[in-house]
Amino acid sequence: MKDFRIAVIGAGAVGGITAAILRKSGLDVSLVTKHPQLAMKISHEGIHAFGHCGDIWINVPAVPAISDLEGYFDLAMIATKGYDMSEAAEKVLPYLRDDSRVISMQNGICEDDLANVVGKERTVGCVVGWGATMRHPGEVEMTSGGEFVIGNWKREKDIWLEDICGILNYIVPTRISDNIESSLYSKLIINSCITTLGVISGLYLGEILAIKKARDILIHIISEAIKVANAMGIEVEPFAGKLDYYSFLKKGLLSNFKQHLTIRVIGYKYRKLKSSSLQSIERGKRTEVNNYNGYIAIKGKENGIKTPVNEQLTRMVKEIEEGKRKITPENFKALTG
Repeated sequence: MKDFRIAVIGAGAVGGITAAILRKSGLDVSLVTKHPQLAMKISHEGIHAFGHCGDIWINVPAVPAISDLEGYFDLAMIATKGYDMSEAAEKVLPYLRDDSRVISMQNGICEDDLANVVGKERTVGCVVGWGATMRHPGEVEMTSGGEFVIGNWKREKDIWLEDICGILNYIVPTRISDNIESSLYSKLIINSCITTLGVISGLYLGEILAIKKARDILIHIISEAIKVANAMGIEVEPFAGKLDYYSFLKKGLLSNFKQHLTIRVIGYKYRKLKSSSLQSIERGKRTEVNNYNGYIAIKGKENGIKTPVNEQLTRMVKEIEEGKRKITPENFKALTG
């Protein structure tokens, strides 16, 4: 693996942990954050990453704007929110070589938008299959282990993926997918369920999935998402190698009972999980619902598939963002499907 110059764009939970671990591993990393004081703190006092990644205090060269970067970078990892991704990609263009690669580390599927900016030949899709949260600026926790899944966007594999895989392996085990769109869509479905239901209800996952109406809604979300995937020609891989959506939706004797039982088991295992989008709302920020349920709804319209539940959920979250709807479990009752 050659020596890479790496720019991590975004000093939130995923970007902060990524930059800290790669810097600790001896790689040439620069971190971009929107906030000048935070950039100075990370550069001179260090960033604190803890949790499943161990306990890391390390100084990382940080700047408050992409325009403050110097020279060219072999690899840009964009770890902003989905709605900021395209702007970040535009700004990083002057710092890329023709053969540089840009990784989309957003939730949802933003790779088409990224490819429109930096070119398909530079675009690498990435599933972030581990949990993280920012406790305070410069204090980031890896809340659960997991993996990265990477792949070239709508083109064949190349040697670059092996190099990138080697870099990301410093953080968590990383695998290369022959069909990154399938991998991304698999996680998108999960985000569309647990992240969005957390926003509209304000509950932890265990509390949500103890409610039958919420479980019914989750089944509808998955059903609509798979119908859209079928229309798009995507065969969705099992989530985390365990949840096979096609088997989950299969009709048969006691199928509904098995669906609800599966959901309850998941709800118990991850009962203390709090929606990342709910945390965004609590911090006064927007959610990424357009990259979750909104994506399913848009692709449904493009392919002639009805997605009433995902459309309603997208609308509800936007109403919450605008202060027109309260966060309450009563929102479950307002959903029809």
